[in-house]
Amino acid sequence: MAFWTATADDLISLTPLDRSMMLPTHALTGLAIAAPLVALAPEFAPVALAGALAGAVLPDLDLYAGHRRTLHYPVGYGIAAVAVGSLALVLATPPLVAAAFLFAGAALHCQMDRYGGGLELRPWENGSDRAVYDHARGRWRRPKRWVRYDGAPEDVLLAVGLGAPLLVALDGPFRWAAAAALAIGVTYGLLRRRLAALAPVVAGHVPASVDHHVPDRYRE
Repeated sequence: MAFWTATADDLISLTPLDRSMMLPTHALTGLAIAAPLVALAPEFAPVALAGALAGAVLPDLDLYAGHRRTLHYPVGYGIAAVAVGSLALVLATPPLVAAAFLFAGAALHCQMDRYGGGLELRPWENGSDRAVYDHARGRWRRPKRWVRYDGAPEDVLLAVGLGAPLLVALDGPFRWAAAAALAIGVTYGLLRRRLAALAPVVAGHVPASVDHHVPDRYRE
């Protein structure tokens, strides 16, 4: 399994500073793909929004264990989304709708990672050719860098562009989730480069018991 075969450089990240786009942007994208159901099928909107939000966040749970590889499946999630989505169109049950949007959110997350920066502490330096691991082809896909790095101005603008309409379209906990993601994203964007400078300092003070897990890129 990828979790156990990942190199030391991939195993555990000290801080989540090697994403292609901010996690808040992914979360807002997940909410955005499910938001039309608020008007089109309001009875399914809550489960669709919950599923899409969970799916959009799911791949980045591997931040500390083989990031962009262990839980990133750009092909697999897409196939699952089509299969489960087709079944949901026929049977129209809340669990199937939630699962379809979960896989759709995860698939979109992985595809978005291809259009961001590489897997490195300072992706604006363009030093990495790894965007997301393609398990179907057994190789890393190269970053396209349409969004140069997580927290870049264009990343923040994308988050704002997605989040602002959601604050109007959604209500209840999902509106609060969108507002929180937007606030965190803007704040993170303002601090992104400073956090990259701080990471090597923190890496030098980790306990000896976990020091061997700190990726080399955090010691630069």
